[in-house]
Amino acid sequence: MSESNAKTKVETNGNASHTALRNGLPHDLLKAPSTTAIRAALDQLRKEEAAVTARLDAFINSQKDFERELGKLDVLRADLSSQTSKTRSISGGMLSDAAATASRISGSVHKLDLQQSRVKATLEVVEQVSELKTCVLGVTGSMGAPQDWETAASYINRASKIPPEVLNGPFAARMVPTAEVPDVPSVTLTNASESLCALFLKEFDKAVKEGDGAKITRFFKLFPLIGKSDIGLDVYSRYVCQGIAQRARSNLNAGTGGNQSKDGFFYGNALTRLFEHIAQIIDGHGSLVERHYGAGSMIRVIERLQVEADVQGGIILDTWADERNLDRKLTDIRSYAFTFLVQSFLPAQRGNPGTPRSNSPANFPGGLKEDESVDMKEVDALLNEITLMLGRWSLYVRFMTDKCKQTPSENFTEQLTSAMPQFVEKSSLLRKVNDRLITPFNSMTTFFFRRSVEKAFQLDEQPPDLSLNPSKPLGSNPPHITSAVDDIMYIFNKVLQQSLDTSQRGVINNIVPTLGRVMGSDFIGMIQRKMRDEVYPRAAIKGALPPEHLMVAFLVLINDLDIAVDYVKRIIDSQTQQAPMPSDAEDALNSTTEVSRKFPIGDDAEAVTAALKSMSSSFVSKSSELLGDGIQVVFENAMKPRLRPILMDAFRDTDYQATEEELAELARDEERDEDDEEIVGRRFRQGWDALTRPIARIMTPATFDLLLNTIVSYLCKMIEKRLWGYYGRVNEAGAVRLERDVNSIINTIVQGRRYALRESFAKCSQICMIMNMETDEWEEVQQSQDQEIADKLTEDERLRARAMVKEVE
Repeated sequence: MSESNAKTKVETNGNASHTALRNGLPHDLLKAPSTTAIRAALDQLRKEEAAVTARLDAFINSQKDFERELGKLDVLRADLSSQTSKTRSISGGMLSDAAATASRISGSVHKLDLQQSRVKATLEVVEQVSELKTCVLGVTGSMGAPQDWETAASYINRASKIPPEVLNGPFAARMVPTAEVPDVPSVTLTNASESLCALFLKEFDKAVKEGDGAKITRFFKLFPLIGKSDIGLDVYSRYVCQGIAQRARSNLNAGTGGNQSKDGFFYGNALTRLFEHIAQIIDGHGSLVERHYGAGSMIRVIERLQVEADVQGGIILDTWADERNLDRKLTDIRSYAFTFLVQSFLPAQRGNPGTPRSNSPANFPGGLKEDESVDMKEVDALLNEITLMLGRWSLYVRFMTDKCKQTPSENFTEQLTSAMPQFVEKSSLLRKVNDRLITPFNSMTTFFFRRSVEKAFQLDEQPPDLSLNPSKPLGSNPPHITSAVDDIMYIFNKVLQQSLDTSQRGVINNIVPTLGRVMGSDFIGMIQRKMRDEVYPRAAIKGALPPEHLMVAFLVLINDLDIAVDYVKRIIDSQTQQAPMPSDAEDALNSTTEVSRKFPIGDDAEAVTAALKSMSSSFVSKSSELLGDGIQVVFENAMKPRLRPILMDAFRDTDYQATEEELAELARDEERDEDDEEIVGRRFRQGWDALTRPIARIMTPATFDLLLNTIVSYLCKMIEKRLWGYYGRVNEAGAVRLERDVNSIINTIVQGRRYALRESFAKCSQICMIMNMETDEWEEVQQSQDQEIADKLTEDERLRARAMVKEVE
């Protein structure tokens, strides 16, 4: 069939080709314009004919291969037909009998399994009914004359494990009832359970009145056995809540009307004892409840305890607020005007410039009376007590959070990062803590800190007996700062520590920005005002130096800023510095930061740490800005006017074109040793010491380094300008002496291991170096184009420095 199709296809193609040639030949020949065109058309036709003939020959040659492959397929088809017939014979003869046998066996096994399962189910029902009958008779017998309540409860507990379909089924209804117990099992067990429940309640209440702990525990264990777990937990919760209420009332009554109520921590201790009592109950009785009532059952008791804590804690907080006149104090605090701070930031009076504390409230009528309107000691005592109560509340919430976890984790960190339980989050005590503790704490802390800053500046004192005269001893030890800095930093640390001790993120979110705002506006603002209005080092006569007392006071204020920044950094770092985490999980809590220990829940520690660092960086930024301005004032008014004379005196009468004979003659005229080659360095050292030592003995090392950097930056430009001024006025010997003199000046400035300042003089040193280079060294540098040898100089400056030395003819 395939062969005939191939032949048909070949014939069809051949006919088509001949038809095309036949149809096209006359047409081409008719259009041919010449004999040459006719020959070309004939050549083209011959080529096409040869191609078609070649394809036909190739196809005919391959026809033998096709026939051979078709023969192989016919042989394979015959073999496959034979195998198929054999397979059918085997399936019909052998496997059909085996399949039928297997089907009969499987059916028989299935029937046997079904009968066996029915027998087992029947036996199980019979056993359950027998167990049920035993329980019913046992309950009835135990509740009779023996009055064995534990046994009766155990029988009811055993009966509760029987499936309801068996308990309420018709088979049990026929087999279980007897002449003594004619009711169906469900009715008998229900009546027995209700009767025992009433009896247990009666006996439990009786044991509570008698204070018999053994009987209380005995009947408390029986409630879950009779299916009354909720009732048992409720009566137990009522019992422990009564104990909590009695203990809380006795603690409050112990101080009522007596001296104990005047104790600054009386109510804080009362709240602490309330929380400790609840925690002891949960820890002491939790295992008993969980063992007899099941896992998670203690949460029902804890929720009831929280309700009692709301009541008793609310009573303590309300009594405390009334006893301490909290509302009155808050009103006084909010109405305080901060007269001294307000008056201090007003423009200075023109008739009294430079007088310290010219705007003190003591100069205003009624100023002192206003200062005493709020007793700072009482506010401090209230803050201490609120801190105690908020800290204990945080511990209590953390304890409740941990106890209410349904599945305790093996990882200790997960046990401290759970969310607050809903019954605590929605409790009335939490709302009262916010209203009575957190809100007043925020207001009083803000007032206490700002009033302390105000009081510190009111009582501010300069360090005694400070002088710029190096021959006079200083009357105080460094650092030389005013008393206000120590006072304010002490209060800052105290207030921050109190806020962190509350372990309340809401307190931190309010107090930390407030501390930063007061430190940035009041503290820095007061120092800035004093620098500007009271002790600005302005010379009385143009060109003269500022008065010594103004200069000393201004330097002390610069020290105040530096020491304050250092204090704040150290205080914040002490709370936020990370300690290495040990591999032992038991010691992990002891190695974390202070903030992590006080804020272990969720991401509180990270948020608090970020707030503290943000406050610190803001204060440091503002202080550094004012500190830089102060350093610039000292430089412009006290240092810069004296630098040029010092430098001019150092190079006085120096001639870098003189020969050795001329230098010797000059030395004889000045009656000094001819070998004294350090005259420039010695003169500069004397002037430099006279300029810097009086300032250095007053300033802190950090602020003096800042001032020194400013001085050096200006001095480098002066020396560089002087070096360029010697262009053409230096011979070879003079260039050596000039380099030596410049190095002597640099060594004087960098003495005391201030080697970092030497880099500022790199350009001056490189100018001197190029001046003194040998010719071959200079040529080598020029050829190598090495930029590192004099990297501070441009190419033009190098050439200019090289040309400074005057060649001797």
